[in-house]
Amino acid sequence: MVKVEDAVIARWEVQGSRFEVLVDPQAVQDLKDGKEVDLADKLALDQVFKDAKKGDKISEEHLEKVFHTRNLAEIAREIVRKGEVQVTTEQRHRLQEAKRRQIVATIARNAMNPQTGAPHPAARIESAMQEAKVHVDPFRPVDAQVQEVLAKLRPLLPIRLDVVKVRLRVPGQHYPRVVGEVRGLGRLLEEAWLSDGSWSAVVEIPAGVQTELYEMLNARTKGAAETALVK
Repeated sequence: MVKVEDAVIARWEVQGSRFEVLVDPQAVQDLKDGKEVDLADKLALDQVFKDAKKGDKISEEHLEKVFHTRNLAEIAREIVRKGEVQVTTEQRHRLQEAKRRQIVATIARNAMNPQTGAPHPAARIESAMQEAKVHVDPFRPVDAQVQEVLAKLRPLLPIRLDVVKVRLRVPGQHYPRVVGEVRGLGRLLEEAWLSDGSWSAVVEIPAGVQTELYEMLNARTKGAAETALVK
């Protein structure tokens, strides 16, 4: 369970009553991002409050009347999803920083410089976000904020979300060491075994993953792999 001093207050007002729970801030983020989270062990206290700071508890009978259950995890999930979250300034800063890192990583993985076809390093994206004074909402999903962030970055960086197709040629003896990672990085569009025993494939990957793909192939095949962008 999360410590009381590390928890945030999730609050929902309905039917003239206020319901509050003390919950792990990361669990709140995950739920707001649409992830499945079991709140059974994410609450600081196994109780729903009228006022968490005063310790005013709500009876199980009243909870059942409003939520149609006495299951605390289900009730807490409803409060987090439909209510608002009360955080301290320090907690908000920590949550914003975590969400900022997620946004940077998402853009770095999926975007590229359309002028060169190369990905932007994460440090460059983060620097541009700071210059553009991008505001990060710690409780909005990453995907919902990426397009807004990109709009603010475009005056500073040539950037575009895109995918690229890369043709690979890998000597047959290295195939077992690369095929799993190739599939993990993107979508395999075609593959074939050539007359010399080499494996040939075309993989579609997020634009920002190009460097990761090339470095992986180079390491796994000791430089024997051949790659080319498919126009």
